[in-house]
Amino acid sequence: MTELVRDSLDHCVKCTICESFCPYSQATPLFPGPKYVGPQAERFRRTGISPDISVDYCSGCGICTQVCPHGVKIAEINSQARAQLWEERGIPLRNQLIARPSVLGRLGTPVAPLANWTLRNRVLRRLGERLLGIHRDASLPRFAGRTFQRWARKHVSPAAERTVVYFHACGTNYYEPAVGRMTVEVLEHNGFHVVVPPQDCCGLPLQSNGNFPAARAYVRRLAANLAPYAREGCAIVSNSTSCGLMLKREAREILEVEDEDVVVVSDAMYDLCEFLLMLHECGELRTDFAPLELTVPYHAPCQQQGHGIGKPALDLFALVPGLRAIELDADCCGIAGTYGLKKEKYEISMTVGERLFGQLRASNGDLAACDSETCRWQIEHGADIHAVHPVELLHRAYGLGAAA
Repeated sequence: MTELVRDSLDHCVKCTICESFCPYSQATPLFPGPKYVGPQAERFRRTGISPDISVDYCSGCGICTQVCPHGVKIAEINSQARAQLWEERGIPLRNQLIARPSVLGRLGTPVAPLANWTLRNRVLRRLGERLLGIHRDASLPRFAGRTFQRWARKHVSPAAERTVVYFHACGTNYYEPAVGRMTVEVLEHNGFHVVVPPQDCCGLPLQSNGNFPAARAYVRRLAANLAPYAREGCAIVSNSTSCGLMLKREAREILEVEDEDVVVVSDAMYDLCEFLLMLHECGELRTDFAPLELTVPYHAPCQQQGHGIGKPALDLFALVPGLRAIELDADCCGIAGTYGLKKEKYEISMTVGERLFGQLRASNGDLAACDSETCRWQIEHGADIHAVHPVELLHRAYGLGAAA
C-alpha cells in the first residue's frame, strides 16, 4: 500500500493545481507548497537526502491529494516524509504529549474543574507557551469530568434486529460525551442496537506528529477490539470524521498497517452522516422530524472531504423542516488537529482559518455545524459562534431530549 502511495509521485506533471488550492503555502513562506515538499522533494529523498523542516509545516489537511487530477497522494507522501524527519531528529516532548489525547484525558478528567481552570489561566498559559511551546491563545477543549464510556457502561441499548458498533474517539469520550449520547440515541431511534466496545486512541495524532511506531501500536489495539464485530457483519460508525478516516484508509495507506484486523475494520467503517444518509437512500431512515427554525452555516472539514462521500450532512439537514443550512466554501479552519496548538504555527492556523471565520460571521447563523470536533473548537475560538456536530440538530429534530 505504501509503495502505491510513493509510486504515485511519478504521475505528478507539475501542473501546480495543488499549489493553487493549498491554504498553508499561501499563509506562510515557511511552507513552500505541496508540490515542492511532496512529489518533487520525494525524488531527492529517495536517493538518501533527509527531509528538511519545511515538510513539518504541511498540516496534512489532504486538500492537495483531493484536487490532484492525476491521483498523486501528496499529503500522504508528506506525512511519511515528516515521520522520517522526526525519526532522524527526535520527536520534541511537546509533540509527544499533545499526540496522546487518551493519556491527557485520563489525567484531566478526574480533576476536570482544576484542569479546566489551569488551561484558561493566562499566567499558566504563558508559562506553558514558554516551557512546552503550546501557544497561549490556542483553542483547548474543556474536560467534561465524566467520560462517554462511563455513560455507555450504564446505558442499556434496546434489543433490535440490527446491530451497529459505535467508535466514538477521544474527543467524544473526554470532552464531548453529550455528542456520543446523542449519536447512540439517534441510531437507536432508527432501529439499531448500539454496541460500544472498549476503545482507545486511533493513533491519528501520533501519525500527524511523525511518531509512526506508536501510532501503529494504537491503531492495531483499537482494530483488535473492533474487528470481531466487523467479522460478524456489523457496520462500524464514527462521529469523528478524522478518526474514522484513520481506520477507513490512513492506517493502511500511510502507516503501512495491513494486518487482518485493520483490513476488516477498514471495510466496515462509516462516517456517521454517511451511514445515516445511506439509510435514507434505502428508505430506512426515520424522518419524523419536528421543525427547527434555525439558520445554520455548515463547514465540511478537510478530513470529512477525504472520505470521498460528498457532504451528507447537508442532505440530512434538508429533511428537517424549517432548518436553513448554508453551505460554506472555505476549505480549511486551520487547526489541523494539533497543528494550530503549536507556538510556531498558531498564527498560520488563524490566517488559514480567517476566510472561514469571516463567512461564519457574515452568515448571521444561530449556530454552526461541523463534523470534526477539533474544527468545532477552532470555529468557536476564531468566529465566536457556537458549533455543533450535525447529529445534535437531528437529535433535536427527533425530539429525543436535551442536547447537552
